[in-house]
Amino acid sequence: MEKSMTDLLREIRNDLKENADEKTRISGERFFREDVRLYGLKSSEVSRISQKHFTSVKGETKEYVFRICEELWRSGYLEESFIACNWSYNMYRYFDPDDLILFERWIIKYVTNWASCDTFCNHTVGTLIEMFPDEIPTIIQWTVHPQRWMRRASAVSLIVPAKKGLFLKEVFEIAGSLLSDRDDMVMKGCGWMLKVASQAHEKEVFDFIMKNRGIMPRTTLRYAIEKMPQHLKVQAMAK
Repeated sequence: MEKSMTDLLREIRNDLKENADEKTRISGERFFREDVRLYGLKSSEVSRISQKHFTSVKGETKEYVFRICEELWRSGYLEESFIACNWSYNMYRYFDPDDLILFERWIIKYVTNWASCDTFCNHTVGTLIEMFPDEIPTIIQWTVHPQRWMRRASAVSLIVPAKKGLFLKEVFEIAGSLLSDRDDMVMKGCGWMLKVASQAHEKEVFDFIMKNRGIMPRTTLRYAIEKMPQHLKVQAMAK
């Protein structure tokens, strides 16, 4: 290895600190109800730094890259979590089903906000599920997890596949399990999943909403129908 993990992490963190801006940090905090640790960089700048330093690990094993990702997650900084999300996704060609065990542990141990949850689950976890559909029962089990971010993860992990028209049966299974959830972050994630699924399966999603609107939280409902034609929105929202 040309560069030790310690040196690489130090260089990444120095880059983040040098490009941080106090005004951006304060502005970024307003997007979260939770306490979030921020350096204060725009997402485009974090992506640039992520890509720049990923060249240092090209050719390294997936296990080595994942160890670096774990250290980035461990820091608690939002920007470092985004780099961990990017790097883990970059290794998708080498994914195997057992990686879901590690990804689940990262969510439970390190995810503390919607941005880290969505960035990680939309791309890294969602891609693994597309590659290995037999692993989807694990995602469904997350719907009853006591940790709110795991329950949101169950929905947002299917955002990209659902947009492609995939896993409709599982989308409805996850949504059905989450309908009694009253955590706003979970309700929004569930509604988002239904919304993207409706782009490929409008009738089926609308029928699901109409069948369940008596127990569906209004937050979930509003998100779910956002892309639907006005006349369907009116029917769905009618008292």
